[in-house]
Amino acid sequence: MTFQRKTGLGKGLSALLDDNESVNSTKPAVENIDVTPQVGSISSIKLTDIETNPYQPRTEFDQVALDELSESIKVQGLIQPITVRKNGNKYQLISGERRFRASKLAGLTEIPAYIRTADNQQMLEMALIENIQRENLNAIEVALSFQQMIDECSLKAEQLGERVGKNRTTVANYLRLLKLPPVIQASIRDNKISMGHARALISVDDESKQLFIHQEILDKGLSVRKVEELVRGINLVQVKAPVKQEAVSFEYQKLQNDLASKFATKVKLKVKDNGKGAIEIPFVNNEDLNRILELLDW
Repeated sequence: MTFQRKTGLGKGLSALLDDNESVNSTKPAVENIDVTPQVGSISSIKLTDIETNPYQPRTEFDQVALDELSESIKVQGLIQPITVRKNGNKYQLISGERRFRASKLAGLTEIPAYIRTADNQQMLEMALIENIQRENLNAIEVALSFQQMIDECSLKAEQLGERVGKNRTTVANYLRLLKLPPVIQASIRDNKISMGHARALISVDDESKQLFIHQEILDKGLSVRKVEELVRGINLVQVKAPVKQEAVSFEYQKLQNDLASKFATKVKLKVKDNGKGAIEIPFVNNEDLNRILELLDW
């Protein structure tokens, strides 16, 4: 009987041990748990695993502002997560490049990031919209971003306006900036002239006149109102100018164009067969006359 009890106890222990081994065998090993950050979650991601956004419309970042944000992050940490998408074994920035750069400067190795799905069109749209709303892109950066969205996302101006919350006219005004000469675009980008100055210059058809007025703005600090008055005067002269004009040689035509550029108004050069002639420089009012006299050092 004792022998039978031992046997029973042995069987009980054996069964118990078998059960434990069975339970343990069904538990996943800790190292096999998937700890990959999931889409839709906010996770801490290594900075070395994050790539910048190739669709980022901002091309320049204020170093002083970055340094200030970096100091704040050192003290407070990064409060607002950046937004990324999965890109192979890495993550690609959708928005928050300023925070990303400042975090690097602050010496962080990981930052919180919101992970979401996005295709290339959504990447471009979100980067543009976030920057327009928060980063105050300069007008040329906005114009280039609008053009990029139109080209790459096959959008019309009206559809683009709906996505960025701007009317069609505003979108068109930005896009027209890209038709200005590069030197004027650079002045807009560098905040040497305002969007108001640029809009006035756009309405001048002749590039040489645009460049002349642009230089006047830089040299004399002309206000937007002064530039608009100057442009109205130029356009008025162009409208009133006679359609028919006496033929002049190539050399005289070039001289006539150079004078028109200098005085920012339509100059007429009359030359007779004997070499005599006259130069007509029209003006629209006393202020315009004084401007021309100044150019003549009168």
